[in-house]
Amino acid sequence: MTDQTTLSEDGQEQLALRKFVEQSYLNYSMYVINDRALPHIGDGLKPVQRRIVYAMSELGLKSTAKYKKSARTIGDVIGKYHPHGDSACYEAMVLMAQPFSYRYPIIDGQGNWGSPDDPKSFAAMRYTESKMRAYADVLLSELGQDTVDWKLNFDGELEEPVILPARLPNVLLNGGSGIAVGMATDILPHNLREIASACIHLLDNPKATTKELMKFVKGPDFPTHAEIITPVEEIREIYDTGRGQIKSRAVYVKENGEIVITALPYQVSGAKVLEQIAAQMQKKKLPMIVDIRDESDHENPTRIVIEPRSNRIDIDAVMAHLFSTTDLEKSYRVNFNMIGIDGKPQVKPLVILLKEWLEFRTTTVTRRLNYRLEKIKDRLHILDALLIAFLNIDEVIKIIRTEDKPKPVLMKRFKLTDRQAEAILELKLRNLAKLEEMKIKAEQKELSEERAALEKILGSKARLKTLIKTEIKEDADTYGDDRRSELVVREEAQAFREEELISTEPVTVILSEGGWVRAAKGHDVDPSTLAYKSGDKLKLFARGKSNQNAVFLDSTGRSYTLAAHTLPSARGMGEPLSGKLKPPSGASFMGLMIGEPSRLCVIASDAGYGFITKMENLVSKNKAGKALLSLPKGAKVLSPVPVDEIDSSEVVAISNEGRMLMFKLSELPELAKGKGNKIISIPTARVAAREEFVAAIAVLNADQVLVIHSGKRHFNLTMNDLEHYRGERGRRGNKLPQGFRKVDAVEVQDK
Repeated sequence: MTDQTTLSEDGQEQLALRKFVEQSYLNYSMYVINDRALPHIGDGLKPVQRRIVYAMSELGLKSTAKYKKSARTIGDVIGKYHPHGDSACYEAMVLMAQPFSYRYPIIDGQGNWGSPDDPKSFAAMRYTESKMRAYADVLLSELGQDTVDWKLNFDGELEEPVILPARLPNVLLNGGSGIAVGMATDILPHNLREIASACIHLLDNPKATTKELMKFVKGPDFPTHAEIITPVEEIREIYDTGRGQIKSRAVYVKENGEIVITALPYQVSGAKVLEQIAAQMQKKKLPMIVDIRDESDHENPTRIVIEPRSNRIDIDAVMAHLFSTTDLEKSYRVNFNMIGIDGKPQVKPLVILLKEWLEFRTTTVTRRLNYRLEKIKDRLHILDALLIAFLNIDEVIKIIRTEDKPKPVLMKRFKLTDRQAEAILELKLRNLAKLEEMKIKAEQKELSEERAALEKILGSKARLKTLIKTEIKEDADTYGDDRRSELVVREEAQAFREEELISTEPVTVILSEGGWVRAAKGHDVDPSTLAYKSGDKLKLFARGKSNQNAVFLDSTGRSYTLAAHTLPSARGMGEPLSGKLKPPSGASFMGLMIGEPSRLCVIASDAGYGFITKMENLVSKNKAGKALLSLPKGAKVLSPVPVDEIDSSEVVAISNEGRMLMFKLSELPELAKGKGNKIISIPTARVAAREEFVAAIAVLNADQVLVIHSGKRHFNLTMNDLEHYRGERGRRGNKLPQGFRKVDAVEVQDK
């Protein structure tokens, strides 16, 4: 019993449920972490992968052997070493055979092993055949030389290696991902030559920093030829911490005005990218693209062609949008979490990772050399006995023929060990030829020299280090290749704004007295001729483009924004603005304007105050709008008046009593919001009582005419005519002629 257990009345051991669950969960967690999800730093393999490779080596499926049915291999794996599901085991095997999944595939598959478009489209294991690639020798060539520890399999009948004696840091070369309990791993593949060079440098310079190692290791190296666009500083931080994110982007070229994508990011399906682009085209979010097609074939594994609408389309801007909105640009999480040589999971920075692997490699090589040294010593021991037998062959034969138990006699006569005597007794007659003596002496000499060389290496850390460096370089020369993923500096991809994707058609936005809004195509529409609901009529209209924002001002001085292309069509009666926006209770819409964000306008109240502002200051993303114009007591909002040029323009204000004042527009301030400055003088009390107020405001220049409508009459005033009404800003102004003092509307026209 322990401190956590007790005995019941009937003598049964009891354990608190909390303690039982806690212990069970921890046991399960450690099993998943160590025996399923995380790779080992030594060979870079998870248990299932290691067992597949070992089982294939036991079946003799080397790169030079014939292919064998995959079902046979999987049968051996799950029957002898890995008692789990055959489909999961086969999937792990497929992954190691896919050149688009593994940077350096371990298995050579024959048949359907999936495609980049659908990695899981592989055929069943009864249809495919497999053997190991030459690269598998990196993991297996030293296996039978006492280089690693062994353990019993699940039923205790067979032995399997605890780890494979990898000659290269496969954990970085092929990478891997996995989810354990409470932790995960995401190791991206790297270039063999770069990692080998870093290992050699680290052996020569044990105190090397990440910055120094990055002279060799530029960054991850994916199986595809897509670009890596992560800045060098961020990659260095990843290697410093063991965590981070890498961005990869497709490669494209321009051919005859078309965009041709020649490489996709790692683990990205070309078919999915086509679907993503086609979906945007169907939703009319890519009006600048008219066609997309897949021209990939055996010679061009990736060739996706995008056809722009015209040669005036900015191809780089289109691709920047696609990078931002599709899998043509993909981010990969980096988490160098693995089982260390101490058997514990840990996230390891690059320097520590390579140092620990080199420690593993040093131990492996030392064990291999010791194993070979023991074999040589044993063979020399036997050769010494055989040489004695040849020099005393007649006496040896006599003892064997005459003695009942020749072994002890031989041992005593020639001072042999039991092992040596046994070797003499097992000597074949054919080996008694005269030439054998020469062969034995030659072998003795050769083995003695090898023994001396091994002892020198084992007795010197420098020699051992040199041997490890030499072997790493040889393997790099044999299995290494050029980098595929180029590291480039690119600007961050930006998706098109909604306005940029909308066609720029001319539209007329119409607002009725009842607050109903709609948009008609074109500028030649006469809003007064449109049909309105019973009791309703035209109030305001403004002309602009479909990709611009329409701004509405309510009676409280708040501004609201709706995209022009979202407004209902003028073919119907429209929709109430109150359904699209949330104005204060009792508020009505008094102003309307549409234009570019930089467009200038005059914002004013009928109390005679106003200011100049840009259209962008009127824009609000909230349905409840934003405060724009401060209103004196009793004052109402006037509709915004567009401005083309401040310096050459005049502002004209007319009161309901027929007083008109003109002055330089530049005398008004430019503000983002507020009450503004006095335009024309109207007593505050009269505004509050609604006895006197501004009836209209207009802005015009020397080339324009002011048209004043009064009832059914109107008259035109040129700039010379208006000089009579010029005065200082904030004055009362002069009276209009009799008959025109009740102003219904003003209009600015070109001469």
